[in-house]
Amino acid sequence: MALAIGVDVGGTKIAAGVVDEQGTIIAELRKATPANDTDKVAALISSMAKELAAEHGATSIGIGAAGFVDDARSTVIFAPNLAWRNEPLKDRVEQATGLTTVVENDANAAGWAEARFGAARGANSAVVFTIGTGIGGAIISNSQLVRGSNGFAGELGHFIIRPDGRRCGCGLRGCWERYGSGSALVTEARELSTLDPNLGARMLELADDNPLNITGLHVTQAAKEGDAAALDCYSTLGTWIGRGMAALAAVLDPDVFVLAGGVSEAGDLLREPTIKAFKKQLTARKFRPEPQVLMAQMGNKAGMIGAADLSR
Repeated sequence: MALAIGVDVGGTKIAAGVVDEQGTIIAELRKATPANDTDKVAALISSMAKELAAEHGATSIGIGAAGFVDDARSTVIFAPNLAWRNEPLKDRVEQATGLTTVVENDANAAGWAEARFGAARGANSAVVFTIGTGIGGAIISNSQLVRGSNGFAGELGHFIIRPDGRRCGCGLRGCWERYGSGSALVTEARELSTLDPNLGARMLELADDNPLNITGLHVTQAAKEGDAAALDCYSTLGTWIGRGMAALAAVLDPDVFVLAGGVSEAGDLLREPTIKAFKKQLTARKFRPEPQVLMAQMGNKAGMIGAADLSR
């Protein structure tokens, strides 16, 4: 049985694990990320991988990194939460460990895990959304990960869904993640509670009566309690996600859409309004098979599992 090491590199932590061919994690390590020192990050990844390889005999390393990874799956061109700029991560880790190493965008890695072992298993084509602070994504076509000519495909959060809309951190306006992400959910809840405190009373109560203290957890809790304002916030979020999915369905025609990431843990609170909007906007709906809309199954270990599998 070929074991591989998967490494999920985040802005605050690095998680590394030994993963078997069925996507099962055999062993795992977690360390704080030295985010401002690229040398220390590479050294820490290497030391964690070496420790796991020595104990379990893994033969390859896959690294999931938040950012743009080149088409050779070798260099991190840019990472928003780390100091990586044209970082030759593959070479540095291979030299330190002696193990074949592959670097991949973290959302691609997580999406690959869902395609291989999770909600999209068996699908020929799928689109996996990682809905959190922003929107990440992975596109699977003909059972292969679509990476684009430069390796940058799958940046789904940054296609324009509302021209000249809200300003995005990428420098553009109207990006999908400004309307269909966890951050957008919180923005909607804070605006609603500011404009009408009576309507947003339950969310305000959970946030100590300060709209700026409202978090996604507060919105979710209030919605699960049946609060009308919180349910409306989820309805608005699902509407934007569904619209974006319908646009992507017209271009990509996938078998399956998978909703992943922290916001997806809301379950049907998110899925139901998303499907409603998706079906309303889907091109030629009555004359085509509708893609399934499923919730992710792999949880927060998906990036680690997918990265390990890709290294094989």
